Amino acid sequence: MTSASQFSIDAVSPSYWRVTIANGPVNLMDPDTVEQLADLIGRIELNPDLTVVVFRSETPGYFMAHWDFLSDTARVVAMQPGPTGLHPYVDNFIRLARLPVATIAEIRGRTRGAGSEFALATDIRFASEKAIFGQFEVGVGAVPGGGAMARLSRLAGRARALEILLGGDDIPADLAASYGYVNRVIPDADISEFVDGFARRIAAFDRVAVSGIKNLVNEATLPADVELAEGLKAYFGTAGRPEHRPFVKTLFEQGLQQPDGVETNLGEVIGALRQK
Repeated sequence: MTSASQFSIDAVSPSYWRVTIANGPVNLMDPDTVEQLADLIGRIELNPDLTVVVFRSETPGYFMAHWDFLSDTARVVAMQPGPTGLHPYVDNFIRLARLPVATIAEIRGRTRGAGSEFALATDIRFASEKAIFGQFEVGVGAVPGGGAMARLSRLAGRARALEILLGGDDIPADLAASYGYVNRVIPDADISEFVDGFARRIAAFDRVAVSGIKNLVNEATLPADVELAEGLKAYFGTAGRPEHRPFVKTLFEQGLQQPDGVETNLGEVIGALRQK
């Protein structure tokens, strides 16, 4: 991939890749992310030796903040469908979840909105105590579009999924683990070594067995494509409505999409502002 890529690959071994995410000061997701992630997933799909991929970030305080509110909406709408026949935003997450390799998210920072949906599409999520999760879209008048309803309902159960999605609040790592949002919490000082050791363990196993196990777990647990398509349709129908633009402007005035300010406690701030 090019040096400008948001996804840098460290081929630890033929069977193990470590992918580091980098896109600005808070690792936003934008149209370039969508296109580059599609390319990366295609490379993984075509690699006959790969068994495990770890996704991580070295951006302090952020794994992947959320969707870029300043993205070119026309470009997003004009994107051509991916291999599933769906818009590439949700197509990426469907293909990511179905890859014939194990995918692990090493999460040490804030992971909300689109970033949360990216993490939810990975197979295994390990978080440090510094990680924060959330689906804040309800606070800006939108329905999440990348499968949050479908995946969280299966992971956390109906009531807890609704608590997360309708509350729109920040979810600290320990609560996320107790709800099934992530697998478990690992001390921040130890998480990289732990994830690397776990990935190396999987990489040492037979790829046919790993992919066979994952495929059968997928059959038992993954939502149908149509369910995810409906979520994206709801997002396109609700996001960016004129009546919510002044509120988003207020968030930008308070440091939205910058590493300090409202990004540090976005769910809390959105709730407090909406109740004024």
